[in-house]
Amino acid sequence: MIDNNQIVNALKSVKDPKSGQNIIMAKMVEDLRIEGQQVFFSIVLKSTDQSLKSSLNFACIEAINNVYPEANVNIHLKIKSDALDETHSVLPQVKNVIAVASGKGGVGKSTVSVNLAVSLAKMGAKVGLLDADVYGPSIPTMMGVAGQRPKIEILYGKHKIVPVEAHGVSLMSVGFVVEPEQAIVLRGPRLGGMIRQFIQDCLWPDLDYLIIDLPPGTGDVQLTLVQTLPVTGVVMVTTPQKVALIDAVKAMNMFQLPNIGVPIIGVVENMSWFTPAELPDNKYFIFGEGGGKTLAKQSNSVLLGQIPLVQGLRESGDNGAPIATLDDHPTAKAFENVAKNFVRQVYIRNETIEPTRLVKMAE
Repeated sequence: MIDNNQIVNALKSVKDPKSGQNIIMAKMVEDLRIEGQQVFFSIVLKSTDQSLKSSLNFACIEAINNVYPEANVNIHLKIKSDALDETHSVLPQVKNVIAVASGKGGVGKSTVSVNLAVSLAKMGAKVGLLDADVYGPSIPTMMGVAGQRPKIEILYGKHKIVPVEAHGVSLMSVGFVVEPEQAIVLRGPRLGGMIRQFIQDCLWPDLDYLIIDLPPGTGDVQLTLVQTLPVTGVVMVTTPQKVALIDAVKAMNMFQLPNIGVPIIGVVENMSWFTPAELPDNKYFIFGEGGGKTLAKQSNSVLLGQIPLVQGLRESGDNGAPIATLDDHPTAKAFENVAKNFVRQVYIRNETIEPTRLVKMAE
C-alpha cells in the first residue's frame, strides 16, 4: 500500500527550478491523492519554460518510483495565473525587495546596508544582501567573508549560485568572484547581465527582505534593477550636508519618475554628528544639520534614523564584524532603531500602496 507521507517525503527531494527550495516547501504540490497503485497530484508552475516543465515532471516521477517502483504517477502541470506575467515569479520566495540608494559616493550607503541587514536578522527576519555596487564591492570585507567563493549547484541542467552566509544574512557580491585588486571594467549590457545573473541565477532562500546595495547615482545598475525585479521600496542614504543632499534628491527623483514609480520607504542620515570615544556625550555637527529631515520631507517619507560618526563604526567595517552585531554599543542601538522604523514603514507601504510593477523602458 502506498503511504501518503512517503510520497510527500519523496517529493521533498525535488527542487523548484526558481528558488532551489523543495517543491513541498515551495507549495507547488496540490490535490495529492492515492488510489491503489495510482498517485495523482498537480504541480503549480511559476514559469512557462517548456524544458523546465519536462524536467520537473520526470524528476517527480523518478523520486516517487525510487520509493514505490510499482506506482503509476499521474501529474497535472498547472501554470499559476499570475505567473504568465514574469514580474511576480523572478524571486517568488522573496517578500520585499529593498534598494538602498544614494546620490553620491562616500556617504556610508554600504555601511547602512550591512548594518540594516544584520539588525533585521537579529530581530528574527530572514534577510538577503545583494552587493550591486559592482565597481566598489565592499560588502564581503564588511561582513568578514572576503576571499570566499560561492558554491555552484546544477539544477535541471543550469548552473546556479548559492549565496554565502554571514551574520545570519545570505550574501551575494561581485567581490566573491573577482580578485580584490582586479579592476572591474564593465559597460551597460555586460553590467546589466551581471546584475540579472545575481538575481535570476542565485538560489536565494525564503526571505522577508532582500536588501540591494546600489552604486551611487542613477546609472545602468539602477535601471537594470527596476527592469528585472519589482522593487518594494527604496531607502535613501545621505549625510546632513547640502552637497550630499542635492545629489540625493536627484537619485530619489529617478525612482519617483512616473514610468518607474518605486516608493521611498524612508531616509537614513549617516554621519549626523561626530562623537569621540573619550567624550561619549558630546556631539560635533561637522557636516551640518538637517539634511536627512529635508530629504524625508521632499520624498514624502520619514527619517528612519540618524547614525553618528564614530571610530568604532569604521573599525567594525574594516574588521568584518558589523557594529550591529554588538548588543551594547550605542551605534548598534541606533541601527536597531532604524531597523524597527524600517519594518514599520515597509508594512505601511504594503498596506496602503499597490505592489510595484516591473518597469518597461522604451528603447
